[in-house]
Amino acid sequence: MSGGVVWLTGLSGAGKSTLATALAARLAARRSVELLDGDEIRLYLSQGLGYSREDRDTNVHRIAYVARMLAKHGVLVLAAVISPYAATRAEIARLSREAGHDFVEVFVNASLAAVEARDVKGLYAKARRGELASFTGISDPYEAPEAPAVEVRTDRDSPEACVQAIVDALVARGLVA
Repeated sequence: MSGGVVWLTGLSGAGKSTLATALAARLAARRSVELLDGDEIRLYLSQGLGYSREDRDTNVHRIAYVARMLAKHGVLVLAAVISPYAATRAEIARLSREAGHDFVEVFVNASLAAVEARDVKGLYAKARRGELASFTGISDPYEAPEAPAVEVRTDRDSPEACVQAIVDALVARGLVA
Protein backbone atom coordinates (compact mmCIF):
# COMPACT_ATOMS: atom_id res chain seq x y z
CA MET A 1 0.00 0.00 0.00
CA SER A 2 1.33 3.45 -0.81
CA GLY A 3 2.25 5.93 1.87
CA GLY A 4 0.44 9.13 2.58
CA VAL A 5 0.17 12.04 4.97
CA VAL A 6 -2.89 12.70 7.13
CA TRP A 7 -2.45 16.23 8.48
CA LEU A 8 -4.66 17.01 11.49
CA THR A 9 -4.84 20.77 12.01
CA GLY A 10 -6.78 22.82 14.54
CA LEU A 11 -6.55 24.97 17.62
CA SER A 12 -4.63 23.89 20.69
CA GLY A 13 -6.93 21.58 22.64
CA ALA A 14 -9.19 20.78 19.70
CA GLY A 15 -8.35 17.06 19.92
CA LYS A 16 -5.73 16.54 17.23
CA SER A 17 -3.45 14.33 19.32
CA THR A 18 -6.37 12.45 20.86
CA LEU A 19 -7.83 11.62 17.45
CA ALA A 20 -4.45 10.82 15.88
CA THR A 21 -3.63 8.43 18.73
CA ALA A 22 -7.00 6.68 18.43
CA LEU A 23 -6.66 6.57 14.64
CA ALA A 24 -3.16 5.07 14.86
CA ALA A 25 -4.39 2.38 17.25
CA ARG A 26 -7.30 1.57 14.97
CA LEU A 27 -5.20 1.36 11.79
CA ALA A 28 -2.05 -0.31 13.15
CA ALA A 29 -3.30 -3.82 12.39
CA ARG A 30 -4.23 -2.83 8.83
CA ARG A 31 -1.10 -1.00 7.64
CA SER A 32 2.13 0.70 8.65
CA VAL A 33 1.27 3.89 10.57
CA GLU A 34 3.41 6.50 12.32
CA LEU A 35 2.19 9.35 14.52
CA LEU A 36 4.02 12.69 14.53
CA ASP A 37 2.72 14.82 17.38
CA GLY A 38 3.41 18.54 17.23
CA ASP A 39 4.29 18.81 20.92
CA GLU A 40 6.80 15.94 20.72
CA ILE A 41 8.36 17.29 17.52
CA ARG A 42 8.84 20.69 19.18
CA LEU A 43 10.64 18.92 22.01
CA TYR A 44 12.93 16.72 19.89
CA LEU A 45 13.30 18.30 16.43
CA SER A 46 12.39 21.94 16.84
CA GLN A 47 13.71 22.79 20.28
CA GLY A 48 14.78 26.40 20.38
CA LEU A 49 12.20 27.62 17.90
CA GLY A 50 9.87 30.30 19.15
CA TYR A 51 6.32 31.12 18.12
CA SER A 52 6.92 33.79 15.50
CA ARG A 53 5.32 33.11 12.13
CA GLU A 54 8.74 32.21 10.71
CA ASP A 55 9.50 29.76 13.53
CA ARG A 56 6.05 28.18 13.33
CA ASP A 57 6.48 27.71 9.58
CA THR A 58 9.95 26.19 10.10
CA ASN A 59 8.46 23.74 12.61
CA VAL A 60 5.62 22.77 10.25
CA HIS A 61 8.05 22.29 7.34
CA ARG A 62 10.29 20.06 9.47
CA ILE A 63 7.36 17.87 10.43
CA ALA A 64 6.15 17.72 6.84
CA TYR A 65 9.63 16.74 5.65
CA VAL A 66 9.78 13.83 8.10
CA ALA A 67 6.25 12.85 7.05
CA ARG A 68 7.26 12.77 3.38
CA MET A 69 10.31 10.64 4.14
CA LEU A 70 8.17 8.12 6.00
CA ALA A 71 5.45 8.17 3.31
CA LYS A 72 8.13 7.43 0.70
CA HIS A 73 8.57 4.08 2.45
CA GLY A 74 4.87 3.20 2.44
CA VAL A 75 3.98 4.55 5.88
CA LEU A 76 0.69 6.32 6.52
CA VAL A 77 1.78 9.31 8.58
CA LEU A 78 -0.60 10.95 11.03
CA ALA A 79 0.64 14.46 11.83
CA ALA A 80 -1.15 16.27 14.66
CA VAL A 81 0.02 19.87 14.36
CA ILE A 82 -1.72 23.21 14.99
CA SER A 83 -0.21 24.58 11.74
CA PRO A 84 -2.18 27.84 11.88
CA TYR A 85 -1.38 29.36 8.49
CA ALA A 86 -3.28 28.33 5.35
CA ALA A 87 -0.45 29.22 2.96
CA THR A 88 2.00 27.00 4.84
CA ARG A 89 -0.44 24.08 4.84
CA ALA A 90 -1.00 24.56 1.10
CA GLU A 91 2.76 24.52 0.54
CA ILE A 92 3.35 21.30 2.49
CA ALA A 93 0.40 19.67 0.72
CA ARG A 94 1.92 20.64 -2.63
CA LEU A 95 5.33 19.27 -1.64
CA SER A 96 3.76 16.01 -0.50
CA ARG A 97 1.82 15.59 -3.73
CA GLU A 98 4.91 16.44 -5.79
CA ALA A 99 6.71 13.67 -3.92
CA GLY A 100 3.93 11.30 -5.00
CA HIS A 101 2.11 11.04 -1.67
CA ASP A 102 -1.52 11.65 -0.95
CA PHE A 103 -2.04 14.52 1.50
CA VAL A 104 -5.26 14.44 3.51
CA GLU A 105 -5.97 17.63 5.42
CA VAL A 106 -8.21 16.98 8.44
CA PHE A 107 -9.66 20.04 10.15
CA VAL A 108 -10.14 19.14 13.81
CA ASN A 109 -12.68 21.84 14.51
CA ALA A 110 -13.84 22.98 17.92
CA SER A 111 -15.04 26.41 18.91
CA LEU A 112 -12.71 28.71 20.81
CA ALA A 113 -15.09 28.53 23.77
CA ALA A 114 -14.89 24.72 23.75
CA VAL A 115 -11.09 24.56 23.62
CA GLU A 116 -10.79 27.18 26.35
CA ALA A 117 -13.19 25.16 28.53
CA ARG A 118 -11.08 22.00 28.11
CA ASP A 119 -7.75 23.84 28.48
CA VAL A 120 -5.94 21.27 30.63
CA LYS A 121 -2.58 23.04 30.29
CA GLY A 122 -3.95 26.47 31.24
CA LEU A 123 -2.49 28.01 28.08
CA TYR A 124 -5.57 29.94 26.99
CA ALA A 125 -5.91 31.50 30.44
CA LYS A 126 -2.26 32.55 30.33
CA ALA A 127 -2.73 33.97 26.83
CA ARG A 128 -5.82 35.90 27.92
CA ARG A 129 -3.79 37.39 30.79
CA GLY A 130 -1.07 38.41 28.32
CA GLU A 131 1.47 35.96 29.73
CA LEU A 132 1.88 34.14 26.40
CA ALA A 133 2.62 36.19 23.32
CA SER A 134 1.56 35.05 19.86
CA PHE A 135 -0.83 32.38 21.11
CA THR A 136 -2.86 30.84 18.30
CA GLY A 137 -6.53 31.71 18.49
CA ILE A 138 -6.01 34.55 20.99
CA SER A 139 -3.21 36.92 19.97
CA ASP A 140 -2.16 35.14 16.76
CA PRO A 141 -4.52 33.97 14.01
CA TYR A 142 -5.64 30.47 13.18
CA GLU A 143 -6.61 30.33 9.51
CA ALA A 144 -9.18 27.55 9.30
CA PRO A 145 -9.02 25.33 6.21
CA GLU A 146 -11.55 26.42 3.58
CA ALA A 147 -11.85 23.02 1.88
CA PRO A 148 -10.33 20.27 4.04
CA ALA A 149 -10.59 16.67 2.91
CA VAL A 150 -12.29 15.95 6.24
CA GLU A 151 -13.73 18.19 8.92
CA VAL A 152 -14.61 16.77 12.31
CA ARG A 153 -16.33 18.69 15.11
CA THR A 154 -14.87 17.57 18.41
CA ASP A 155 -17.08 20.00 20.29
CA ARG A 156 -20.20 18.22 19.02
CA ASP A 157 -19.26 14.66 18.05
CA SER A 158 -17.70 11.80 19.98
CA PRO A 159 -14.06 10.88 19.41
CA GLU A 160 -15.26 7.57 17.94
CA ALA A 161 -17.48 9.34 15.39
CA CYS A 162 -14.63 11.69 14.46
CA VAL A 163 -12.18 8.80 14.00
CA GLN A 164 -14.74 6.95 11.87
CA ALA A 165 -15.17 9.98 9.60
CA ILE A 166 -11.41 10.09 9.05
CA VAL A 167 -11.21 6.33 8.43
CA ASP A 168 -14.04 6.59 5.90
CA ALA A 169 -12.12 9.30 4.00
CA LEU A 170 -8.94 7.22 4.03
CA VAL A 171 -10.80 4.16 2.73
CA ALA A 172 -12.37 6.28 -0.03
CA ARG A 173 -8.87 7.45 -1.07
CA GLY A 174 -7.46 3.92 -1.04
CA LEU A 175 -5.08 4.65 1.83
CA VAL A 176 -6.74 2.06 4.05
CA ALA A 177 -8.24 -1.23 2.89
